[in-house]
Amino acid sequence: MFNAAALVNLLGFTVGIALYALLFLMVVRHRQAKDKPAPDFLLLLTALLGLLWNAGELLALFWKDFGSARVSPVFVALSYSALGFLPSVVVHSAWKNEENENKNVRWLTFAAYSLSAFAALLHFQSAIFEANAPSEMALRALTFGSLALLGGLLIFTIRQKIQNKAIWISALSVFAVSALHLSGQQEGKSWLVELVAHQSSLPLALAILFQDYRFAFADLFLKRALSLLLLAALAFGLYVFVAVPLLAWHETHDRNDVQAAVLVIALWMTTALVYPILHKFAVWLVDKIILRRVNYARLQAEILNTIEKRDDSEAILSEVCDELKLALTAREAVWAEVPPNETALAPVSFTPRRAEISVPTVEKPFYRISLNDFTGGRRLLSDEIEMLAAIGVATARRIDALRVTEERYERKGREDKLAKHAAEAKLSALRAQINPHFLFNALTTIGYLIQTAPDKAFQTLMKLTQLLRGVLRSTEEFSSLGEEIKLIENYLDIEKTRFEERLKVKIVIPAGLKKMRVPSLILQPLVENAVKHGISETKQGGEVRISAELKIEDGDGFLYLKVADTGAGFDEKKASTGGIGLENIRQRLRSHYGKGAHLKIESGLKKGTDAEIKLPVKAQIVELKN
Repeated sequence: MFNAAALVNLLGFTVGIALYALLFLMVVRHRQAKDKPAPDFLLLLTALLGLLWNAGELLALFWKDFGSARVSPVFVALSYSALGFLPSVVVHSAWKNEENENKNVRWLTFAAYSLSAFAALLHFQSAIFEANAPSEMALRALTFGSLALLGGLLIFTIRQKIQNKAIWISALSVFAVSALHLSGQQEGKSWLVELVAHQSSLPLALAILFQDYRFAFADLFLKRALSLLLLAALAFGLYVFVAVPLLAWHETHDRNDVQAAVLVIALWMTTALVYPILHKFAVWLVDKIILRRVNYARLQAEILNTIEKRDDSEAILSEVCDELKLALTAREAVWAEVPPNETALAPVSFTPRRAEISVPTVEKPFYRISLNDFTGGRRLLSDEIEMLAAIGVATARRIDALRVTEERYERKGREDKLAKHAAEAKLSALRAQINPHFLFNALTTIGYLIQTAPDKAFQTLMKLTQLLRGVLRSTEEFSSLGEEIKLIENYLDIEKTRFEERLKVKIVIPAGLKKMRVPSLILQPLVENAVKHGISETKQGGEVRISAELKIEDGDGFLYLKVADTGAGFDEKKASTGGIGLENIRQRLRSHYGKGAHLKIESGLKKGTDAEIKLPVKAQIVELKN
């Protein structure tokens, strides 16, 4: 005959042993991890008490069917004593998590342990002296004592939010009903009653874990425990509603042991195939319903993507604070620099109402992010701790990257500044080469005129004075083309005094181009070479032509400056190299324009010389149009 109550007890105690064994193994494994703090004593105590109760009851259940003698009353007393201490652990957990260490809850905890110890003494007294266990008086004492503890907790934790109270209120209520049932000797009458009575240790364990679920493995246990409970419920349902009716029908119609075995195996395979779905549902239920957690993998990816777009340390830290505040339902999230004399922080440190995340940058200043006053008394779980530690490291690496980039920019700025000073010094040196060279030639001309034509020498000297004033006033690296042409006209007037009718000059500069900016004294060496190496080398003299033209090539503007003479000229090899003056021009063009400008010389013996300078002037064209 099918007995649902016995099946519930058998299945319930088996599941209880599995869950408490899992909890015990996780506690021991956690203790062996050197990089993690030791777990709370309450979890270890919970695991041992739960194992004693469920293992004792399961053994007693099998002993009734297979044992030849009665179960030892002392063994039964030990099992029921373990169950009686679980409510004390719940009260202890509630006291330990009370934010202000309420002394009333502390005394209530001592009272709870005293009640459990008193009940245990009654169990053992009854077992030893009366050869009967459990003690009915002990179970009634636990029933009314649990209700009294429940009332005391409600009074002394009046300021605590209802979310924090709901779990242990339910657990203690279930235990009180369980103890009352056990004291009345009502076993075996209803599977629902048996479920409430004998399996009260399971909600007590969940209450303790939920009160203290900041432990690194608590959320994992909740998911696995719920998965196992769902699987047990599925197996129970399949057996009761599928296997039992089919086997009963099979027994009365056509008995075949092979078909019965196939049916049992098929149901077993069904539970195995459905378990992954049950586990996913358990994970969703714990994360979304019980703990109301966000998708931490997605949150971490979004935070990393956001901070990559920020280019300021303060903006990065503020962004991380805002994201974590929303995700973990904290009322406040702030960041601060770690004082220089403070020792290194743990990746994530936490108290019931506060969490601090270290931002371990490579160099000082270091930072930390503080999350304060979690909504609903929230605790941090293992996934959350790992996520926060990873975000702290990622934030630090982003800040380190910004610091490196800023250092590079600063270094590049210093290098550019030094390069600019070096270029300015180099250009000043180049100009210093030009001015004395030009002055030497002008004074030579005046010296010659003093001997041949003193009056012209005086006029020439006055022109040289004007020329020098213009040159010395031109301290900038750039000047207008019109100013350059005036200086060249003064120079050529001096040279005309020397060469008289042998030197002819033609200057063609459109008025619109005279405002354009060109390197100072960029044309003077070309004009000087035209006179010195071209006109002076021929008896009949020649003409020096100076012109300027603006051209548009592939959408870019270029200014062409040309100096041509009809003098003696020189061979192509000398034209490609040139002297100091030409090399001076090439260096200045490279310094100012890079490869955007060039100097081209074309010459031949007795064919004259053409010198052309090409300057990019796109920006100046826009200015001229405006």
